[in-house]
Amino acid sequence: MRSVALLVFTALGFLTEVKSLSPLYLACQMQKPANTSPLLGCPAGTIFVSPTDSRAQFKKVQDAVLSLPQTGSKIILIGAGEYHETVNVTRTGPLTLLGQLNASALAPGANTSTRNLVKIWNNLFVQSGMDDAQSAVLLVAPSFNASLIGAGPTGAPLQPLFGNTDFKAYNIDFQNRAANFAISQALVTDISYANASFYGCTFASYQDTWYTGRNGSTYVVDSVIYGQTDYLFGFGTAWFENVTLAQRACGGGLVAWKGTNQSDAPGNRYGAYISNSRIMRSPDANATTVTTNECFLGRPWNDLATTVYLRTYMDDSIKPVGWEPFSSSRPVIMNTTFYAEYDNTGPGSNTSQRVSDHILTDAQAKNFTVPKVFLGTPTWIDYTYVW
Repeated sequence: MRSVALLVFTALGFLTEVKSLSPLYLACQMQKPANTSPLLGCPAGTIFVSPTDSRAQFKKVQDAVLSLPQTGSKIILIGAGEYHETVNVTRTGPLTLLGQLNASALAPGANTSTRNLVKIWNNLFVQSGMDDAQSAVLLVAPSFNASLIGAGPTGAPLQPLFGNTDFKAYNIDFQNRAANFAISQALVTDISYANASFYGCTFASYQDTWYTGRNGSTYVVDSVIYGQTDYLFGFGTAWFENVTLAQRACGGGLVAWKGTNQSDAPGNRYGAYISNSRIMRSPDANATTVTTNECFLGRPWNDLATTVYLRTYMDDSIKPVGWEPFSSSRPVIMNTTFYAEYDNTGPGSNTSQRVSDHILTDAQAKNFTVPKVFLGTPTWIDYTYVW
């Protein structure tokens, strides 16, 4: 929702205009005075986690997650601070993680990159014998085998199960701090066989930052994703709305996606869909790592890959050809790969030299909406979140 403002009462008792925050949970998220319960304004049963507040039930987010039953809707309020851990969600019942905020989040000009007080991080990276999933900061998958990514164009075997039906996270920075230009894959997310949505969050790594896995459905809004190589990659269905893709360097493609035959996993419109967003040099990139006409929009992890950019600003780091083959062993982008653009802007959006690209008409672009991509209107998205 664009250009919308709500007036709400916060838990501190004042009326404020809310932009890019949750009207459902803002009162819960706001820090309270020392003599007031941190859970004032929160839904009944909310669990409070904090590394420093003595009133917290847990000091670690993962400990709070492990305390939950398999079913039933649960909310965890995460107090301001840094959490060096891996959060692994295997439960099927809905789960919401709320990052605590302070009054500065309500100030004019506050945004995702400055207002978040909660940072969840690890420094794991892929080493010999590891699956990529084992480096992730956040995993939402029903089992270890379901979280596995595997290798090659088909990935890990299909699993006959499904995990969390409705995972949400608000105003949390997820970071993999192991990553640098020379290191291997270092994931931030692994969302597989689950539905997950994120609001006002950041995700930071270099290679393989974001993964939407097999039979996974994800929605990300008003967020920032930092990366270098294939930093949006996956095998599921992912929609990115009003997201800043912050290029720390150029390697591989920005997006690397797989697809599959519908007989393999019916009812899933695989692909990455980037809408009303921005591709820009990251503030921590320098002139030698992100230069003009150096970065690719994407490359096909397998020949059924789908990636669509809609109404997205592209800075001058994007190569005029746009897309590249996956590797020298697969040197051609096949006609079964679907790469498309519509109504994009900025110096990198010129399509006159694009390869393997569909330039969508107005009529064709109408086929790429949240309900049409997810084959129905997802009930697990918070449509009240305004940006």
